[in-house]
Amino acid sequence: MNASAPIRSADTDLDLWLAQQTGKGLLRFLTCGSVDDGKSTLIGRLLYDSQLILDDQLASLRKESKNRTVGDEGIDFSLLVDGLAAEREQGITIDVAYRFFSTDKRKFIVADTPGHEQYTRNMATGASNADLAIVLIDARKGVLTQTRRHSFILSLIGVKHVVLAVNKIDLVGYDEAVFAGIETEYRAFARDLGFETLAAIPVSALKGDNILAPSAQMPWYTGPQLVPYLETIEVASDRTSQPLRFPVQWVNRPNLDFRGFSGTVASGVVKVGDEVLIAASRKPAVVTRIVTMDGDLEAAIAGQAVTLVLDREVDISRGDVLSHPGQTPEYSNQFQARMVWMSDESAFPGRSYLLKTGSQLVPATITDLKFRTNVNTLEQSPAKTLELNEVGTLTIATDKPIAFDAYASNGLTGAFILIDRISNATLGAGVIDFGLRRAQNLSWQSFDVNRDVRARMKGQKPAIVWFTGLSGSGKSTVANLIEKRLAAEGRHAYILDGDNVRHGLNKDLGFTEDARVENIRRVAEVARLMADAGLIVIVSFISPFRNERRLAREVAGDVTFAEVYVDTPLAVCEARDPKGLYARARRGEIKNFTGIDSPFEAPEHPEIVLHGATETPEQMAERLYSQMFGWGLGYSI
Repeated sequence: MNASAPIRSADTDLDLWLAQQTGKGLLRFLTCGSVDDGKSTLIGRLLYDSQLILDDQLASLRKESKNRTVGDEGIDFSLLVDGLAAEREQGITIDVAYRFFSTDKRKFIVADTPGHEQYTRNMATGASNADLAIVLIDARKGVLTQTRRHSFILSLIGVKHVVLAVNKIDLVGYDEAVFAGIETEYRAFARDLGFETLAAIPVSALKGDNILAPSAQMPWYTGPQLVPYLETIEVASDRTSQPLRFPVQWVNRPNLDFRGFSGTVASGVVKVGDEVLIAASRKPAVVTRIVTMDGDLEAAIAGQAVTLVLDREVDISRGDVLSHPGQTPEYSNQFQARMVWMSDESAFPGRSYLLKTGSQLVPATITDLKFRTNVNTLEQSPAKTLELNEVGTLTIATDKPIAFDAYASNGLTGAFILIDRISNATLGAGVIDFGLRRAQNLSWQSFDVNRDVRARMKGQKPAIVWFTGLSGSGKSTVANLIEKRLAAEGRHAYILDGDNVRHGLNKDLGFTEDARVENIRRVAEVARLMADAGLIVIVSFISPFRNERRLAREVAGDVTFAEVYVDTPLAVCEARDPKGLYARARRGEIKNFTGIDSPFEAPEHPEIVLHGATETPEQMAERLYSQMFGWGLGYSI
């Protein structure tokens, strides 16, 4: 043994291996395409060829692969990815499955996404964090509708790098003409989708052709193989060269001597001594420290999580965005966007949602649905709603201005999701095209003669009393009795009734679900204006949907708002049927009738509940007056 040779220990080898692994770059990608294009099989092949499968797993997989389509290895590779029992039984992918594998040159996180149309929302979820997408096409079937839909969603979400993997090429005899035809058709479709790179590779995931090495079966193909291409493609955009965007995630105040603002630098560079502006207020401050767990830094770049300490006390809260002067983001409460709808419940203009972009979370409304896009032809057509998996261009208004960039210039500050306010489910994902500048400084116009002045002239406090309940529950009767009593006392009140309003203001609206949403939105806005005039506004509408009643409460703002639920069972309402509407609905003469073929969502937390089956209208009116106007709710006329 050479005495001068260094002695290597197991710890030294481990440290060297860990250093090599740490130094590798990471690529996040997903597989997508239509049903049975071989997405799970391809990922299984990648895991197998990376030698990440243990012997006992291989034995188990070979046993499970009996009576399945297998390659030379005797394994159905899709079983390595499809983890749910339903997936294995049906041979389809339902949920998004994430897997990790590594080669000598790179580490990978791959998402296997479903091909079925009903699970398109899962595919969009998998694409949201991907740097690259492998779009698989079955060589026997060619470009399908779901292939186009997935590709359009990739473009919408901002995936810039695509590999077109024409799979099962062995089943068409490794035919060059088949591959060339599919590639030509797909490139023609994808020409306007904005992908930065698009590589087409003929593969057989089952047999391993063109996965790691050139296939002897396809001497006509001279392009790259799949894994070597994934190892070398450069996907990291230089976010440090973009303007500074620092979304504040947390105001860090551990004690009285420290106040910092924590978050991750979304783009750009921030240095100690830099002047920054708060996007909302445009107030300036200077960065005095950049704090991390490992000590202070002189500068922080895109992707780093840091805490910024400023030289002065400024009003900053979660959701605020810091930027450099002269490079501020847009700041508006309206913008145009493109969105893919991911819920079974339709998207309606006028309905209230929560919008989340970065660390900002605000109530928002779709104010105008401009058109939907046909994912096959990319043609645009008018639309009143968006259904599951449809893509639309729309205008969104938020309750207060937010900071954002156009998605084309900054993907991190230009993307958003819409959230259901009740279930907290994600309903849609989209990207911002541009802000509507005329709305940036939109605010309620104040006059010298304001609500307080008008209310004092009338000797009362304005309020909105919002009745809800089925047709025939007794809403209008009780509302009429309340208005008569208030009038007798010299109070100024006005009833907005569903039937009366539809004679004028809302005569252009029908009774479909989207029309009902718009109906309530308009009435809520009118009620707010009337309350601003100093009136007590009594609103008597079926208003069947919780979201719309929530919107009405939000529109009311600081005006006293009381939701009154006239809880009368359907059977009682139908027995009364004062206008014969239930009988006509049962005969099919009236469509979308609440309680028959359109739902009524009972209030969860109304201020007042009246029982129309056990109380007379007079008793209900007396109890409502006592609770509402008799100081029971802290309200005094």
